[in-house]
Amino acid sequence: MSKVFIAFQDNEESRPVVDAILADNSHAQAVYSPGLVKIDAPGRLVIRRASIEEQTGRPYELQQIQINLVTLSGHVDEDDDEFSLSWNQ
Repeated sequence: MSKVFIAFQDNEESRPVVDAILADNSHAQAVYSPGLVKIDAPGRLVIRRASIEEQTGRPYELQQIQINLVTLSGHVDEDDDEFSLSWNQ
């Protein structure tokens, strides 16, 4: 199975996003480097607005993830509530 990944700047703004992604995707693994956190997952990775809002305690628009986004790999599917990466098989 192919892996998808997403990488963010490792800063205060992206930490709750990373925490929410890891909470929602038990199969995902985070790799921390100086200034960067990369999240790998086999097949599919889902980012949920509601989970980020639980982490931050305030409203969150998913488009905000792009501020600290460094790179990603996979087919992107997004709406107001979810941002997902996957590989079509």
